[in-house]
Amino acid sequence: MATDDTRSRVGEKFMKAALAEAKKAAEKSEVPVGAVIVSDGKIIARAHNVRTTQCDPTAHAEIMALRKAGKKLGHWNLEGAELYVTKEPCVMCAGAIVLSRIKRVVYGAFDRRFGCGGTVLNLTNNPTFNHRADTEGGVLECECAKLLTDFFKERRTPKSE
Repeated sequence: MATDDTRSRVGEKFMKAALAEAKKAAEKSEVPVGAVIVSDGKIIARAHNVRTTQCDPTAHAEIMALRKAGKKLGHWNLEGAELYVTKEPCVMCAGAIVLSRIKRVVYGAFDRRFGCGGTVLNLTNNPTFNHRADTEGGVLECECAKLLTDFFKERRTPKSE
């Protein structure tokens, strides 16, 4: 059985992979959120936000990763898989996580306005649903939050001419 320290190091490794995806989003002027899905200790899907570039309000990192994982495995049921994402899932993503049967969600930055992984609502682990995903927040929180803060700060700073 894995110790808490081993689990923490593994979680950080996968969160760093999600952070790399978030940086790809930032390079495209997308909100920098990245996600990876892990099955049997291996990353099976990587994705980042592409809402703006795809003109698709559902193209969040989590949704894109869930789609890729389903295609890779050849079915929608992702039971046993884990999702690592740099920002706490919103209501749409939390619902998709529950419906996809993801076993566990690990996120970095808390979302105090829209977070549905325990901050505002707890949809990922709601006992009224037929499936729940264990949820843990705050893994590499500072790095994940800084990426988001820097992104929005840059957009709000007036450009000098």
